[in-house]
Amino acid sequence: MKALVAAALLASAVSLPAWAANVSVTDAWARATMPGQKVSGAYMQIRSDADARLVGASSPVVPRVEVHEMKMDGDVMRMREVKAIDLPKGKTVSLEPGGYHIMLMNLAKPIAAGEVIPLTVTACQDAMPVCGWVTTAVELVVDVVTTENGAVP
Repeated sequence: MKALVAAALLASAVSLPAWAANVSVTDAWARATMPGQKVSGAYMQIRSDADARLVGASSPVVPRVEVHEMKMDGDVMRMREVKAIDLPKGKTVSLEPGGYHIMLMNLAKPIAAGEVIPLTVTACQDAMPVCGWVTTAVELVVDVVTTENGAVP
């Protein structure tokens, strides 16, 4: 019985909309890929009206989606998955090339310029009991970024 009451309390606490952060996403885009390329990056601006953390992302058309960071380690740029990115109240956090970003992995087919990829970002509001989850749906517009010789980096 105690477990049932605890589960009911937890469910009601997590679903209280008065405590939920409002997380907004703007300027979302992803890089187009070449045939055979299985990964791409997604970039955006994220803002929360309460202290929160970006803890994940998902897409119905991308098999694996991870939150990553690129940063210098001595003279070497390293990329790694991160468990969370802080979203300070009222501040815009940039997910951009060379920094924090969303990795779109195990792509079944190339993504072309102009395609739209549905993506849901998941944030956790620390003030909530047992981390309150907030999801925001966004459409990534696929953009082509090329080098001087026309190659896609």
